[in-house]
Amino acid sequence: MYVWVLEDAVMAQTQVKSSGNSAEAELIRRAVRKEEVAVRAIIKANNRRLYRVARSIVRDDGEAEDVLQEAYLRGFSALAEFRGDSSLATWLTRIVRNEALQRLRRRTEPPAAQIDPPQTREAQVIPFPLSGQKLVDPECAMAQREISRLLERAIDELPDEFRTVLVARVIEEMSIEETADLLELRPETVKTRLHRARRLLKAKLADHIGPLFSDVFPFDGQRCERMTHAVVKRLKLGS
Repeated sequence: MYVWVLEDAVMAQTQVKSSGNSAEAELIRRAVRKEEVAVRAIIKANNRRLYRVARSIVRDDGEAEDVLQEAYLRGFSALAEFRGDSSLATWLTRIVRNEALQRLRRRTEPPAAQIDPPQTREAQVIPFPLSGQKLVDPECAMAQREISRLLERAIDELPDEFRTVLVARVIEEMSIEETADLLELRPETVKTRLHRARRLLKAKLADHIGPLFSDVFPFDGQRCERMTHAVVKRLKLGS
């Protein structure tokens, strides 16, 4: 039974990635019928893009996850009404963007009286620059995490109109036309904003990275210990 479910899930995810409209339409029909495998396949195929778009707007990991959950609920509730005028991914991305923008508007509203201050929570997600590969050396892992934090901080500091275009075009590799359709912009505007976003990001990264140059090319931790051990061994100083 578990083998059948696994095979079904793999087939469903393959259908999401397929460029054929018939494959996507069949997967949507299955999701409308509340088939769990199809729903999971759609979510897994779109999670990364939708999270990144939401994160680029709200600039908070935990809130981006909340946006994603609400958007999925809205999307699957209305999936039977999906007409196929665009790809399912684009349709879901629009829902996520609208949900994220609504969150931003609510931030500007006067807060209701609260007895206890809200608790800030950390989202359990891996920052996008990480490839998921295994990093044996903790020193390398620490450097990779620091690069991730620097990139995220620099992107967060971009103006809203540039940040979302950068995430859509560069990080998620959406086409100019798809980005323009998503953000309701002209393709020429997308190109202009992307160009300016790259220039701003380069400048911001230079500001953040400058103070760290003294720490580049480290040779401590496991690497230092490994070298020390090798030299001592070759000198026959060990017992």
